Amino acid sequence: MAKDLKVGIVMGSDSDLEVMAEAAKVLEEFDVQYEITVASAHRSPEIVHKYVNNAKDSGIKVIIAGAGGAAHLAGVIASLTTLPVIGIPIKTKSLNGLDSLLSTVGMPPGVPVATVGINSAKNAGILAVEILAINDKDLEEKIIAYKKKLGKEIEIKNEKLSKVGFKKYIEENKKK
Repeated sequence: MAKDLKVGIVMGSDSDLEVMAEAAKVLEEFDVQYEITVASAHRSPEIVHKYVNNAKDSGIKVIIAGAGGAAHLAGVIASLTTLPVIGIPIKTKSLNGLDSLLSTVGMPPGVPVATVGINSAKNAGILAVEILAINDKDLEEKIIAYKKKLGKEIEIKNEKLSKVGFKKYIEENKKK
């Protein structure tokens, strides 16, 4: 990996890849370098420890960690580093991700994990960009432009809603 790597994306299982890829897409949109790794807090704790111990030397500034079920991955990573950790609770079949959410958000004092919503890898990617933008003026400008674009999209939708009415608006959006 390149020396100026900035974000590490870690998932507890390759079955989480489809969700975690959304964070990678955001990072690519902002030209932020990243790497993706599978490392389970329970099935491969030695890989997690090795990964975290090498993270700073690899140039990682933020770690995004996603796991389902007991979802200890983000917390374990946060316990091993001073880097910011963003946890993504992954939706599970048994409890629809509520178990993952509570495990990720319920960290003890002194071991914070910034937690986004269930399967909200896109928000995790955006939060990672915002964290990196604190010390990167170009990235800050990109995130400002991104947020302005979001606002403009809402203005356009509102104009359309006012023009066509809610029934036609809903009908047209169902076709998308």
